[in-house]
Formats: sequence, C-alpha cells, structure tokens
Amino acid sequence: MNTTIRNDEEHWSQLMLLAQQGHEESYRQLLQELASAIAAYVRSRFGDSDIVDDCVQESLVAIHQARNSYEAKYLFRPWLFAIVRYKTIDMLRKKNHHPHCGNLTSREDNKNIDDTVDQSIDFDALLSALSATHREAIVLTKVEGFSIREAAAKLCISESAMKVRVHRALDASRQLLKEELH
Repeated sequence: MNTTIRNDEEHWSQLMLLAQQGHEESYRQLLQELASAIAAYVRSRFGDSDIVDDCVQESLVAIHQARNSYEAKYLFRPWLFAIVRYKTIDMLRKKNHHPHCGNLTSREDNKNIDDTVDQSIDFDALLSALSATHREAIVLTKVEGFSIREAAAKLCISESAMKVRVHRALDASRQLLKEELH
C-alpha cells in the first residue's frame, strides 16, 4: 500500500470512528474529503461525464446510510469503494450506460453484480446486514477480486475456512435477498 493510500486509510478510518461517536465536524470533514475522492475515482473511469456529480451524491447518501456498518478492524477504502462501485453501476444502469460497467469490476464479478443490480438490491444495505465475518468474505472475494487463496492468506486462515466463509456469506445474502423480495 503506498503512503498516500495508507495515510488516507488511517485518516478516513479515524474520521469515521469519530463520526460514529457523534463528532459532527469530523463527519462533515470526512464527507467533504470522500466527495473529492469519489469524484476523482468516477472521473478517472468516465472523464468529465454528467454522471460524476450524481455518483458522488448517491455514494455519499449510501455512505451516510451505511456508516454504522463500518468497523475499525477492517480497512476503510474497500468498504468505501464497494459502495461507490455499486452506486456507480446503479447510476449507469438507470441511465442505460451499462456498457461502461466493465471498467468498474473484473469480468468475473460482472455477472454477480449485474444480477444484484438488476434485482434493484441496495448493496450497501445488504452488506451492512451481514455479519462482520460474512461481509469481510464477500468484500475480499467478490468486490476486491481476491482468490480464495489470497483472501485466506490475508486473513491468516486456511483456504477451507475461507471457502466456508464465502459459502455461508453467499447463503446469508441469498436469504436476505429472499426476505427483501417477499
């Protein structure tokens, strides 16, 4: 992890923790900084498109709604950019610009993401409803694109244990989706 990313990671994590404790100024500062980072991220993929401002706003709303799901023992950037990716994909779907979706995720993940988006499921709400262990398994393997082996090594667990976590996380997600659709 380069120094800038590491500094952002620690800084944003600290601001989020303060915000979760009710420090309004820290929360305001966090949202301002995240707005700039999100805009840069979306611009880097689509240029100065009309969707940049919309993606920033939608992402900030989703971050606000999911802020209590962030846990300090996990990295902040993956949590943040999982939300941003899915909100951006959602925006592109709504505006029928979905050919650009390939820029946001790996080809392997596109089918799973498309299925979720097509069902109009709010990904950040789904993630926040999962246990921390299940959320971590999904983020590492389905959002960040780590292999089972890489994710297991990152968490210092066996590959078998990682497979079980991913399987259980997917089962829990399916159950949550069923409940939401009924």
